[in-house]
Amino acid sequence: MKILGIGSRLKHAEYGVGVVTNVTAKHYWVTFIENGLETIDVDSEFEVIEAVEGEVDTVSFYEVEKTLKNLLQKWSDVSQVVPIADKWKGGKLIMEPGTPTQNKEVPIDIFFNKIIMVRDRLRVMEQKINSSNLDNSEKFELQQYITRCYGSLTTFNVLFKSTNDYFVGEKTK
Repeated sequence: MKILGIGSRLKHAEYGVGVVTNVTAKHYWVTFIENGLETIDVDSEFEVIEAVEGEVDTVSFYEVEKTLKNLLQKWSDVSQVVPIADKWKGGKLIMEPGTPTQNKEVPIDIFFNKIIMVRDRLRVMEQKINSSNLDNSEKFELQQYITRCYGSLTTFNVLFKSTNDYFVGEKTK
C-alpha cells in the first residue's frame, strides 16, 4: 500500500471531502471541509481524489489550513471570523414598535452575524460579476449598486471591533 503525501485530497464515507495535512506511519491527519480535523488510519476505507507523492514534510499544516480556508472563502459563502466590538458582546437589539405591541429583542451577536453574512454575500456577488461575461459598462453599473449597498450598511460599522472590517460606500468628493 502506497502512503499518501501531505496535500493529497480524499473522500471519506463518514467525514466527506478533505485534505491530508499530516502523515504518520499509521495515521493521516485530514482537514475535512464539513468536519474539521480528524485522524484516520492509513488502511481505512476512503476514495483518493488526488494523490500527492514525495516528502511528507514538504507542506506544513499551517500552509494547508491557510490554503483550504482561502479556497472555502473564495468559492463558498463561508465567512471569515469577524469579531464584534467588546462593548456589544452579550448585548441585545431592542426593536420598539410605534404601536402598543410587544418589543422584539434579538441578541446583538446574532444580528451582527447576519450583517456579516450580508457583507460576505455581497463580496461573492462582486467576484461573480467581475468574472462574468458581462460587458464592462454592465459590470460597472452592477458594481455601483453593490457600492451603494455597502454605503447603506455603514450604519452598522459601530458593531465592528476593527475598522479594517468596516463597510465602505461611495466616497464623496
